[in-house]
Amino acid sequence: GYMRKHPFFGAVVGHVANRISKGRFIVDGKEYQLSLNDGPNSLHGGARGFDKVLWSPQVLPNGICFFRLSPDGEEGYPGDLKVWVTYMLSGGELTINYQAQTSKATPINPTNHAYFNLAGQGSRDIYDHEVSVEADSYLPVGDTKIPAGEVAAVQGTGFDLRQFVELGKHLQKFHLDGFNHNICLQQTEARCLVARVHHPHTGRTMEVHSTQPGIPFYTGNNLDGSLKGKGAVTYPRHSAFCLQTQNWPDAPHPWELLGSSGRGPMPPTPPPHFPNTILRPDKEYNHTTWLVFSAA
Repeated sequence: GYMRKHPFFGAVVGHVANRISKGRFIVDGKEYQLSLNDGPNSLHGGARGFDKVLWSPQVLPNGICFFRLSPDGEEGYPGDLKVWVTYMLSGGELTINYQAQTSKATPINPTNHAYFNLAGQGSRDIYDHEVSVEADSYLPVGDTKIPAGEVAAVQGTGFDLRQFVELGKHLQKFHLDGFNHNICLQQTEARCLVARVHHPHTGRTMEVHSTQPGIPFYTGNNLDGSLKGKGAVTYPRHSAFCLQTQNWPDAPHPWELLGSSGRGPMPPTPPPHFPNTILRPDKEYNHTTWLVFSAA
């Protein structure tokens, strides 16, 4: 099933998670064109991203490290990019560490695209899940899910998840079809608690801790029941959620080109609040996410 088409179930995605508008970016004055696999955008690394290649494994005492070399020009990205993704399990805590080195300046923004339903396999929806995200702002998006360049306050909106909300009732209250938005976190290199999900009926809780500045919250809006999983169970719309710790979507896009993207005039340089996604040869990419599971 993983060799056939699926919506990134459990996969590491990259080079750049989420969307890059028109698949274009500029580094050091040179424009690069990526393959387009999401309408007018490049999504999760392009047509053959990190989720569609074989990685080399190294078994560790309480985990596993996967490595791959993405060659210069793969999917349009510059540089030979070495990537290590290490999973470590200790009690109820799963640690996912991402490291990367490059031979040329290149955008890098991997994430894990696991889908969760704390009610268990075969549960039809996540409406009875309680969700909270430690964030004061989010990125509004346009019709193609590209951020509009604005960092908006969550106060008074359906994106205010600073206190636990019951997901189904919250979507109804704010007339939302679901979430597929980046929630803006603190920009710090320290480990921070960024989100909690609780399932009252089972007592299961998942905490997300991370060093990343963003966490796109996705409620499985595009699941349509066509895929069958364990026990021939199907996965319909809103049957799982993703909390994909990463940098902000579309951060490497050439902002001077955005005036022609259908979103109106944009500033000539990236807004200073958009975190940098460019990795240079003299630097190392290193970010970690911790998923902490418990049951009352």
